[in-house]
Amino acid sequence: MNYLNVGVSPSPGNVPVYHGSNLKVLDRRVRLAELILRCVISALAILSAVLIGTDSQVKEIFTIERKAKFTDMKALVFLVVADGLAATYSLAQVVRCVVNMIRGSVLFNKPLAWAIFSGDQVMAYVTLAAVAAAAQSAVIAKFGQAEVQWMKICTMYGKFCNQVGEGIASSLLVSLSMVVLSAISAFSLFRLYGNNNKRKRDERS
Repeated sequence: MNYLNVGVSPSPGNVPVYHGSNLKVLDRRVRLAELILRCVISALAILSAVLIGTDSQVKEIFTIERKAKFTDMKALVFLVVADGLAATYSLAQVVRCVVNMIRGSVLFNKPLAWAIFSGDQVMAYVTLAAVAAAAQSAVIAKFGQAEVQWMKICTMYGKFCNQVGEGIASSLLVSLSMVVLSAISAFSLFRLYGNNNKRKRDERS
């Protein structure tokens, strides 16, 4: 039912205008939170890739020098690749967010919203899988596994393991931030469908 027909004229203080201003404030806050998260993800992913990718330690064992490097563990290679993908993807999204904020435009394009949502979901799963694999390998390197006679590598390569641990911690923050970012992109996507349903209800009333 349309209540504007009962003799009350619309004014700037009516609910529709106030509700619209609330949506604009909410949209600005969501876009700002998204921009900050994407910048944090880019910085942490680059930091993690650098920490792990440049990590190495040489140890002399029975007059033979052995060098430990991240390529010796496939899980660490996967983590570095995942960090690189996350950093590149997030930097591209940062550019998009900055351009949209400068133009003052709001995301109303459903295909683009779906693409962003899908990309965030994929990156969240990839980073979580990479962190899980690297963490499992790090635990084995730290504590060993007596059942299969795997020795504690970190007793010999302490510096290497410590730097790898710092890189994994940074990657963990990246993956958790990607999960939060996925929730934000899901909100931005399904809000478009909510707005369409509201417009349809208004047209019927």
